Amino acid sequence: MSTEQMPAVVPQGDYRPAVLHDGVVYTAGVTPRVGGELRVRGVVGQTLSAEQARAAAQIAAANALAAVRSVLPADAERIRCLRMTVYIACTPTFHDLSAVADGASARIRSELGDAALPVRAAIGVQTLPSGAPVEIDLIAAVSRR
Repeated sequence: MSTEQMPAVVPQGDYRPAVLHDGVVYTAGVTPRVGGELRVRGVVGQTLSAEQARAAAQIAAANALAAVRSVLPADAERIRCLRMTVYIACTPTFHDLSAVADGASARIRSELGDAALPVRAAIGVQTLPSGAPVEIDLIAAVSRR
């Protein structure tokens, strides 16, 4: 996965991709879309492997960071990720949720460094929008110059 930054996220419904409030950015849930097209579909443990889902989580995390950047003020100096939730569409018997979520963490580390890694939850769910295997939301703090 390239560390090239993704373009701003285009909402798939009637919402904002991110909101900045008092120095904290909250993102909407983002999926592994590139250019508005969902790149990966399926259920982990059924039609997708953990490794395929991990790669999808990297794309989704890149989209979450793009959403954060889309609302940054001009004088933003640093992004510090605070909390990330990784939802994983999976079978009831799939238990390697953290391994999938590690793909999202790897993307954040590659773009922002170790200090930017957030606390994280990895949650297995039955289904996600448009058949996506992963959806990520991110909360980040922004420091200004």
